[in-house]
Formats: sequence, C-alpha cells, structure tokens
Amino acid sequence: MKLPDIDPISLLKKSGCPENVIEHCIAVRDLAMKFARNAPANRQLVETGALLHDIGRCRAHTIAHAQIGTDICREYGLPEEVCRIVQTHIGAGLSADECREKGLKPIDCIPKTIEEKIVAHADNLISGTKEISIEERLCRSADLPEEIRKRMKDLSDEIEKYR
Repeated sequence: MKLPDIDPISLLKKSGCPENVIEHCIAVRDLAMKFARNAPANRQLVETGALLHDIGRCRAHTIAHAQIGTDICREYGLPEEVCRIVQTHIGAGLSADECREKGLKPIDCIPKTIEEKIVAHADNLISGTKEISIEERLCRSADLPEEIRKRMKDLSDEIEKYR
C-alpha cells in the first residue's frame, strides 16, 4: 500500500501540537523505523503513523488523546491504516471494555497489524525524546492493571526481535 503524499510534521504543526510533542513524535519515529527495517512492515506507514501518533495531544494530554487524534486524522482524510496506528498506540492498546471503563468510546484499540504494534512498542520505549527499557516503562506503569502491563510486556517480546 502506497500512502498519499503526506507531510506529518506540517499536520502536527497545523493542528497546534507543541514543539515538545513534535520532538517526541520524531523520537518515536526514529525508534520505530529501526524495528520496521527488519520487520515485514510497510515502512512508509510506520513512519507516518509514528509521526502522527500523538497528534491528539494538540487538544488533550489525557488518555483520550489517542481517540481524539484518530478523529483529527480522519478529518484530514488520512488512510484508515494511519488512523488505526494513532488509535491503538496507547501502551499495548485498550479493549473496548477498558475504553468504556476509562470514559472513552468503547471501541477495540488493541494493535493488530505489525505497523500498529511497532508504533505502540516504540512509543512505550520513548519518554520525552529519550529511550528507556521496557522494564523501566513497566515500573512507571505500576498503577496499571496487571493484564495491561502483561500485554505491554508481550508486545515488547513480539517486536524486540526486529531490533
């Protein structure tokens, strides 16, 4: 699949994302591309999705930013594959029930494609613009339910083989 000509950085700026969010998105993109290089993934999709994964932070700095960002991407007419990367990048995704419990639209936000999984995992490993280990991410996520933390570790185990 070839994506239409998209300039993700321009879209982030046009949406009003702060510079620190844009820098974070670039760091996530850089790490995601390391995984994509060795994975059976659409590299253009990984790059675009990674750069846009936090576009919803122009409107919210809560967990809702993923669903907000998905709506923004759809408003821009971006391909559904990009929208799904934005929608599924939180941790290792959220089930429809977990979304409902958090006051979000009750939709399946679990990453399924290799591109969705790569971006979610790369985002887990980037704090600000610095790379951290999955162990550090899990320690920082100690307040999350064990089921979600296990999903994050399983995602790491699946994607790290492409490093």
